[in-house]
Amino acid sequence: MRILYGVVGEGMGHATRSRVVIEHLLDQGHELLVVVSGRAHAFLADVLAQAAVRAPGAVEVREIAGLHLIYDEDGVDRSESVWSNVAAAPASLRTNVGLYAEVVGRFTPDAVISDFESWAYLFARVRDIPVVSIDNMQVLNRCAHPAAMKRTETGRRDADWTVAKWSVKVKLPGAWHYIVSSFFFPPVRKPRTTLVPPILRPQILAAKRERGEHVLVYQTAANNQPLLALLSALPHRFLVYGMGTERSPDLGANVELRPFSQDGFIDDLRTARAVVAGGGYSLMGEAVHLGVPMLALPLASQYEQMLNARYLTELGYGDWAPELTEEALNAFLSALDGYEAALATYPRQGNAMLLGCVDEVLRRIGLGEPRRDALDAPSMGDRVSAKIDAALEE
Repeated sequence: MRILYGVVGEGMGHATRSRVVIEHLLDQGHELLVVVSGRAHAFLADVLAQAAVRAPGAVEVREIAGLHLIYDEDGVDRSESVWSNVAAAPASLRTNVGLYAEVVGRFTPDAVISDFESWAYLFARVRDIPVVSIDNMQVLNRCAHPAAMKRTETGRRDADWTVAKWSVKVKLPGAWHYIVSSFFFPPVRKPRTTLVPPILRPQILAAKRERGEHVLVYQTAANNQPLLALLSALPHRFLVYGMGTERSPDLGANVELRPFSQDGFIDDLRTARAVVAGGGYSLMGEAVHLGVPMLALPLASQYEQMLNARYLTELGYGDWAPELTEEALNAFLSALDGYEAALATYPRQGNAMLLGCVDEVLRRIGLGEPRRDALDAPSMGDRVSAKIDAALEE
């Protein structure tokens, strides 16, 4: 089959997960055109170059213009993000319209796969091509969640939850099928939805858990000096990623700033006593798979991260806090034995379930079959009745 594959470029998690699926599709003999924005474009162009050498003409990676977010110490700077995207809109439109005209003239896909990416999705809908969604975001809209997951600390329905759910709902409506990856497995509430375990890099699947004494800290705000001051004052060893390698004179000897390295990061993760990071899905899913307790610090107003963090806590795999404090970190580290016991019960799997679902979906599309409410391939989720769904939504 000829497949157009769209990957959203905000953050690298979508790119690393899409790489797993794309390489599987190439191994199955499919021909792919991959469209991707942001930093993810350079990553996928590089890692898929070897596949292009092995099978000339089987894969091409093209850059599109996508939306981007600007962060400050408190999370997403909404105002700066909006104005930055508005300023870039004319050039982005020219880029994307130009690529659309080029693709129409030379590449006719049999199916489109979107990892939360709109350009490929719209291409599919305009040309009446079946589109398959593969991502983690659709868990907000297509699964049923307990009411407590959607309320503020005061018990009121969280406005950020409502915004996040509707943002996901309108992103890729009417797909042929939705394959949703997750480390938590709530009941599926909508048809044409299949829940699978996290999509894991081969390096994570090959990693062996060996608990050490350091705490791995992953930080996206490179100038978060208060964090380094806090860590320096604590009696633990911290390996910090995401803040460069230049040490200030007042940085404690217990804090080591690590340069980014995929192999180095995975080795530090598998041997960590625990991990402290944001509420992003990719690292959280990898930590859960490896059995490393995690303290999640979800970004303000990003409810997908909040949902991840709440499930992490509810399942006993770790804890979450609105910000990192000495009290929060000490309470987390004092409870590691309990988190590790819960993590030992996690149903670890590789990518076989996901890839089996992908193969079935593409096979049925290739045969011209109508959309089905459920796949025959094994999955992690069951449908719930409307009555149960309504109760969960209260």
